[in-house]
Amino acid sequence: MGLFSGRKKENLDKGLEKTKDSVFKKLSRAVAGKAKVDDDVLDNLEEVLISSDVGVDTTLRIIERIEDRVSRDKYLGTSELNKILKEEISALLEENERSSFNDFSIPSDNRPYVIMVVGVNGVGKTTTIAKLAYHFKKAGHQVTLGAADTFRAAAVDQLQIWADRVGVDLVKQAMGSDPASVAFDALASAKSKGSDVVIIDTAGRLHNKINLMNELSKIRKVMNNVVDGAPQEVLLILDGSTGQNAFEQAKQFTKATEVNSLAITKLDGTAKGGVVIGISDQFKIPVKYIGVGEKVEDLLPFNREEFVDSLFS
Repeated sequence: MGLFSGRKKENLDKGLEKTKDSVFKKLSRAVAGKAKVDDDVLDNLEEVLISSDVGVDTTLRIIERIEDRVSRDKYLGTSELNKILKEEISALLEENERSSFNDFSIPSDNRPYVIMVVGVNGVGKTTTIAKLAYHFKKAGHQVTLGAADTFRAAAVDQLQIWADRVGVDLVKQAMGSDPASVAFDALASAKSKGSDVVIIDTAGRLHNKINLMNELSKIRKVMNNVVDGAPQEVLLILDGSTGQNAFEQAKQFTKATEVNSLAITKLDGTAKGGVVIGISDQFKIPVKYIGVGEKVEDLLPFNREEFVDSLFS
């Protein structure tokens, strides 16, 4: 994935400002009075990363990497700690980066490209779908949305408002309709109109994992009957400001369906941006998009190098 444009990098830097300020203050305390990276500094660094919502397991992996560097290089000054962190965390994220997409491009074959969006209510699911539609359309793609969250009138109404605002088609049915039926109609409509991208919203409920699993499985089966291989992408939306709670949501949804990409939202309003690192590492699912503001331009394709650079520069 290429480097961000200047404007996107500014949006990223601004969106991660709270996390960066928090991390830097903690790092400054961690190395206070120390000239080299020793056991005390590593212990303090471990506490910094865990308290920044990186997660215990991922933090221990990062610490092990830095311990190897200390052992190999014999002497590492604390002034180099930011550089080392950037390198090791970037390398860790690279291990989980399986996406080959660049910005908002899609594969040229097997159109329409179908994205099924999952996530609990309140994580910014509907607005993320709208932002995706905006960016795909801006990239020259014809987009169709499917309002398969038929359990909440507000979800359908909000998606209609966004569809009108962005200027894309929305397929919907009456409240309480079968979500799989909506998905079927959306894909059939997209095929007939020659749409490039279809984005299907789903109900954000975790009240019963078995019901959720059955519902998502049914939607997937119906879509695959209309478009071979659909959905090509199952995008899980997580609210970055919830920190460790986002890990739990990721566990539930990855058990319920085959999630293969992540979008982490609301990073601009929180100091918990470290959750992006932990979730990417723990679930081995690539973070594809991050939300760093409320404007449509503030949904950014995730670039690990730029992300780490914004946190530790």
